[in-house]
Amino acid sequence: MRPFHQILANNLVANVTNFTVWFAVTFWVFIETQSVFATGMIAGIFLVFTAAFGIWFGSIVDHNSKKLAMLGSSVVSGLCYMAGLAMVLFEPEGAFTNPYGPYLWLFIVTVMLGVIAGNIRSIALPTLVTILIPENDRDKANGLVGMVSGIGFLTTSVISGFLVAYTGMLGVMLMSLVATVLVFIHLSIVPLDEGRAPHDPEVPSEPKRVDVAGTIRVIAAVPGLFALIFFATFNNFLGGVFMALLDAYGLSLVSVEVWGLTFGVLSTAFIFSGIVISKLGLGKNPLRTLMMVNVITWAVCCVFTVQSSFWLLAAGCFVWMLLGPYAEAAEHTTLQKVVPLERQGRVFGFAQSVEQAASPLTAFLIGPLTQFVVIPFMTDGAGAQSIGSWFGTGPARGIALVFTVAGFLGLFVTILAFNSRYYRELSAAYAANKDDDEDGGAAVASPA
Repeated sequence: MRPFHQILANNLVANVTNFTVWFAVTFWVFIETQSVFATGMIAGIFLVFTAAFGIWFGSIVDHNSKKLAMLGSSVVSGLCYMAGLAMVLFEPEGAFTNPYGPYLWLFIVTVMLGVIAGNIRSIALPTLVTILIPENDRDKANGLVGMVSGIGFLTTSVISGFLVAYTGMLGVMLMSLVATVLVFIHLSIVPLDEGRAPHDPEVPSEPKRVDVAGTIRVIAAVPGLFALIFFATFNNFLGGVFMALLDAYGLSLVSVEVWGLTFGVLSTAFIFSGIVISKLGLGKNPLRTLMMVNVITWAVCCVFTVQSSFWLLAAGCFVWMLLGPYAEAAEHTTLQKVVPLERQGRVFGFAQSVEQAASPLTAFLIGPLTQFVVIPFMTDGAGAQSIGSWFGTGPARGIALVFTVAGFLGLFVTILAFNSRYYRELSAAYAANKDDDEDGGAAVASPA
């Protein structure tokens, strides 16, 4: 296997391990405490930590070899999982059943830090695509990265569910620790030439600091790049609607067993789209692909809950999952070309911090808004009286209306962005930029 494929496989195992811990902790805490508050706080911890650490993780990736950064990620995750295992083994009686107990929350924060440390890999991987893959093949390589994410999504919920059901958190902690050690050992023996030239002592080196101001200057120097990041942030802002309401809407139509199985089947769309991108790429202008994908996905969001139908909902979710890797690969491919390699870690980290901060904000806002405003509006209020005859009435139709409004808002903003000068400027910058790898300097000839 080529180094790039070995890194992909290594990241797949690491991602499955880390996200299995996250899902398992959520399932297990609910079983132990029966507290929705606790499970909601776990999701909040993950999203807040992701947003808070993104820029710092990016600076770690930029100032060190990518392989060393990923190995360090595994070390931190392993230490956290080891501490979590010790806390499970030496738990004071009843400490994990109190949703407000300090021992439980110390355990949750400890293992979630191990999960969050894995985000260093998600920042390092696209920079390795820049290093290892020739420019003309990077969109295809980014498709493989999306496919790896899809496989992880497909397997994580199943693995965590079985582990919690049959072994509790003891089995989860043992599995995560063993898998993390194996991932570390495998990565340490993968031959990886990052092309890092030895430092010239007569040339002053860049300070090893986070340097948010410098990162912002790099982003600002590329016309339209800030607009791309904020466009993705806006999409995530609306995406918080799905985080807050999709499960509730799905469970209003089918049982929890059917809903869980549905997501397992639908997530194969991630894998399918990753394979297609790895073979066909994203076209000459990834930005145009990004905009077209958003037009389709938001148009689907306008209609996939317009009637109370499980099959309509499933079809809409399939389209979202199918096109999601296209959007992510298009953004990564653009950043890899227009941002200097020595700054890519911090730019990817900055983008991760800004973009990930949007979804939890919407999720926290949209739940109360839907519960106390939209649901009454569609149950016995003006909405039920005006459109209820064809749209339907009741709590589920209130949730459905939120999805429809979010779809129209997303479609409107995407059309504005598609026709903006920022889109034209960034497209021109992408087309004009000449990459060093065009002369064949990459370490790997092709990702496929």
